[in-house]
Order: sequence, then structure tokens, then C-alpha cells
Amino acid sequence: MEAINYLLKVLFDALFTVLILRVWLQLVRADFYNPISQFIVKVTNPVVIPTRKVIPGLGGIDLATVLIAYIVATLKFVVIPFINGGALDIPSSMVIGLLFFVKQIGVLAFMAMLIMAIMSWVVQGYNPTMMILQQLTDPFLKPVRKIIPPIGGLDLSMIVVFIGLNFLNIFLSGLIPYWRML
Repeated sequence: MEAINYLLKVLFDALFTVLILRVWLQLVRADFYNPISQFIVKVTNPVVIPTRKVIPGLGGIDLATVLIAYIVATLKFVVIPFINGGALDIPSSMVIGLLFFVKQIGVLAFMAMLIMAIMSWVVQGYNPTMMILQQLTDPFLKPVRKIIPPIGGLDLSMIVVFIGLNFLNIFLSGLIPYWRML
């Protein structure tokens, strides 16, 4: 049963991540012709395009994709407990799904900045992955860079954002006793 739980968690998390990346790429107006952007769009199109016919976007936000991501996040906390013999608790799953949604956005931002930091040490010249990561993380880093500019060529903005994201993660973790399921 543990193996099935593991596979379900991986599937739900992977689908959620790709959906959130699609919305995130749209919000930052990332390069659509980048191979990573192309992959994310092609993988999510079968689910997103039919939903867009029913749920239009609003103010540049792809509400259809956001809704699908929220449904995937909530289903994770409905399906996995249910197959393990738990009761169906839809209202609690909806709240936990929403908190998971917010938490995972922070986790994705953290991972993107971490990968970008590591790549900055080893990548020389143009790299499509580095370009996408820069486009994704700039909205988090620019406001901090305005307050704390690079000092002697050292950009401390990423450390400040890491601390902020970890604070948010710890704060959200204390809100729900079931958080260990996340």
C-alpha cells in the first residue's frame, strides 16, 4: 500500500507542479518559444483547453488552469486518505488543498531560485533553462534588490527571499494538524 501511496503522491504533485508552472510562465510573460515553456504547454493542453471553454481568464490570470490545479491539490487529500481506509472529508480536503496550493507555490519558487543559484556557478553563456528560471524568479527578487542592492558583486536578494519563503512555509505548517500529509 505504501508503494501505491507514493505513486499517487508523485502523480498528483507532478500534475500540480506542471499546471502551476503554466500559470506562472503566463504571469511573468516568459518566452513561449523556450523548449521548457513548450513542454509545459503541450503537457497541460489536453486538460486546460477544454476547461478554458467554460472558464475564461480574468485580468491575465488563467483561471481555468488555476482551478484545475486547485482540484488536483484537493483530490490528493481526498483520494489518498480514502484508499487508505479513511473517511471522505471533502470540506477539510478543500481547506488542506488550498493550503497545499499556497505552500507548493512557495516550494516551487524556492526550488527555482536554488536551481538558478547553482546553475549560475557552472553555466556559461546562454542557457534556455537559466533564462526561464530568471524570468520566473525576477518578480520575487526585484523588490528585494531595490531595498538591498548587490554588494561587491554579491546578490543577497535570494537569501532574503529564501528566508521569507521558509518563514511562510513554517507559518502555514502550523495551521493544520494534518500537514504531515503534505
